[in-house]
Amino acid sequence: MIVNDSLLCPSCPPRHKGIWARLWIISYGGLLKIVTGSILTIYVVFCLDDGMVLMNKKYPPRFLYPKEWQHLTMFILFTLNGCVDVMSKNLLPQRCVVLEKGTLVLTFYVLLLLLMSHGQDSTGIELQVHYLLIVVVFLLMLVLTIELWTPDTFHLLLIETFLFLTMGSWLIQGGFILYRPVTGYPWQDDDISDLMFITTFFCWHVMINALCLLGIYGISSFWHHCYCPSLKLMESKEAPHHKGTTGPLYKLLREVEQSEKDDQAPLLSKSSP
Repeated sequence: MIVNDSLLCPSCPPRHKGIWARLWIISYGGLLKIVTGSILTIYVVFCLDDGMVLMNKKYPPRFLYPKEWQHLTMFILFTLNGCVDVMSKNLLPQRCVVLEKGTLVLTFYVLLLLLMSHGQDSTGIELQVHYLLIVVVFLLMLVLTIELWTPDTFHLLLIETFLFLTMGSWLIQGGFILYRPVTGYPWQDDDISDLMFITTFFCWHVMINALCLLGIYGISSFWHHCYCPSLKLMESKEAPHHKGTTGPLYKLLREVEQSEKDDQAPLLSKSSP
């Protein structure tokens, strides 16, 4: 936003040439999704002693490990979304932003459905943690859906980044709350103070992530204002002919050139055999 550049397709810095220009367009986010999703998928498959068994052999048969299968579905979608990002940015002849956004929206629709059923057998602390996560995922799904029609809107991308930060930090916090409490003692479902502090911690995450974005913007703005004069001077020396091409003097020159061409047209018609 500070340099009025495209947020979806940022232009390569002028000093980046050759291999640096190629490295600039690599989809690092997509590669990170593929690597992380693959590692988590392998972990879910091999973390159980008897493997990912869908149904038991008893009669009547029953489904086994429903939450693990939901985790596996989430991680597979995460990996496929990364594959689509890499294919769109680095393999297709022209980048398809609608394909990337559409895949991401579909992933979050499925994620919301899985989370709605994921906490059905949960109570107390676990239910509260999942409830707050569902709120963030629902808001993120709405923002991503709107971005299908306005993909390069700064305010929507800012809200998307903020919600992604909140979702990620709350997932980490939720893991510590449910499985590795910092105090070493598990949270109590029947303690109203523990339930209230779950919401308090979530509000702290919202404020910290907002301050994080504000700090990033402040540092970027300070960096731009400090180095902007030298960058503008360098660009003016490298390409002076790009300035003033839209002013009144440029329009006047275009009119003079057009009138000269019109005056030369009869002369050319008379000299032609």
